Amino acid sequence: MEDGWQPKPGDKIVRPRRIRRYRLRRVLGIPALFSAGYGNVGSSIYYALGIVAVIAMGATPIALGIAGILFIFTALTYAEGTAMFPEAGGSASFARHGFNDVAGFTAGWALMLSYIVTISISAFTIPPYLGFFWEPFKADPILGTLTSMGIVIFLMTINVIGIKETSLVNIGAAILDITTQVALVVIGFILLFNPPLLISRIIENWPSTENLVFGIALASIAYTGIETMSQMAEETRQPEKRVPRALIMMIVAVLVIFAGISLVSLSAMTPQELATDWARDPVAGIAANLPIALISDVLKPLIALLAGTILLIATNAGLIGISRLAFSMGVHKLEPAILSRVHHKFKTPYVSIILFSLIALLILTPGFFAADTFKNMGALYAFGSLLAFMFAHASIISLRAKKPELERPFKLGWNIRIRGREIPISTIIGLLATTTIWIIILITQPYSRWVGMGWMVIGLIGYSIYRWKAHLPLTHIPKKPGEGRL
Repeated sequence: MEDGWQPKPGDKIVRPRRIRRYRLRRVLGIPALFSAGYGNVGSSIYYALGIVAVIAMGATPIALGIAGILFIFTALTYAEGTAMFPEAGGSASFARHGFNDVAGFTAGWALMLSYIVTISISAFTIPPYLGFFWEPFKADPILGTLTSMGIVIFLMTINVIGIKETSLVNIGAAILDITTQVALVVIGFILLFNPPLLISRIIENWPSTENLVFGIALASIAYTGIETMSQMAEETRQPEKRVPRALIMMIVAVLVIFAGISLVSLSAMTPQELATDWARDPVAGIAANLPIALISDVLKPLIALLAGTILLIATNAGLIGISRLAFSMGVHKLEPAILSRVHHKFKTPYVSIILFSLIALLILTPGFFAADTFKNMGALYAFGSLLAFMFAHASIISLRAKKPELERPFKLGWNIRIRGREIPISTIIGLLATTTIWIIILITQPYSRWVGMGWMVIGLIGYSIYRWKAHLPLTHIPKKPGEGRL
């Protein structure tokens, strides 16, 4: 507040109107939150299982299990952060509050990369599942890649026009997805599960230490969806209570179902078959290897249709997530306003939707000629998501240290005291683990290193130029008299 400044008549009316203009309607409950989150996480097993097997081979269930533990720590971190700051932005919001605007932009820009790759990799794995109905979708890389690009262009168009998926569609798809996955796990354990065979396949196909660590990093793509719930907090009723509950429900569902599917998969086929013939459609491989023909014949088309539908929703969710994130970053002046510009007719953030869809198409381009496109997309996703998770963990630690007085509707337990401040052990472990794995990816994976770092450098240069032209400091936005930070 400037010296000598006094409130003027009307200030109490003007300020709330200014803030309300940026708020979204709070209409969502726990079912809608859970279904949206599981719609993303549940869809990822349809490709994550195969991409992990390409690297981790026999240790695929181990890699998914270790990544699942890190997923628990990260989900709990997001639960505390989202309950404190129930606004769109996710890790970008946590970093902005916990550090400054540069950290907020960096986390948000890394998160945008993971959203873009989610669009690419989800669209890339739809054609192999549709290959059940027409083999060239799976066998022909050119046709498959063209189909994936067509899906992205189609979704880009309908998102610009403004056709939105509803919560009811999300809930219905999540219920059908969970039901099918549970049925597949139960049937697989009854008909396929063979502990001695499973153990021998794990031991005989154990990867190198480097591949095991890389496999754990790739397994992080199996647990996407945390950011989705955080992004929807601003549209949730009582988010400080409902978001943590929905996250905990998702943790339980995901870990149980993914553990079952990963164990059944190595009972159904060898790691080599999983990593080659069924790499892009691993769940279809389980159905195809069921010993009873009648059950297999029923499940194969069902999984093909369900996987295609769920992956289509996940691709669209990536586009919706980017638009929410771009709008949030634009409101807080972390990026040029043009990226959150709303179309005068369709009322959608069309610039960000088109721009990031084009980048997703560019990431799909190597699918025409490169054999390792699938692995590279997974590594690039891990680069962006792990960087965002690092900022999320670090931000919670920073907020515990700098602002212990903040209200925390959901507060993590198992704390250690450092200089009189309570720091959650799960967040410390999560930060150390995600940082270590991210550095290993940076060192060992040239594609994700150069593309990922190039993305971050371009973003930071653009951010610096934007803030300089807007006459804003890099680290914070000065407050106007009598005005809180948006």
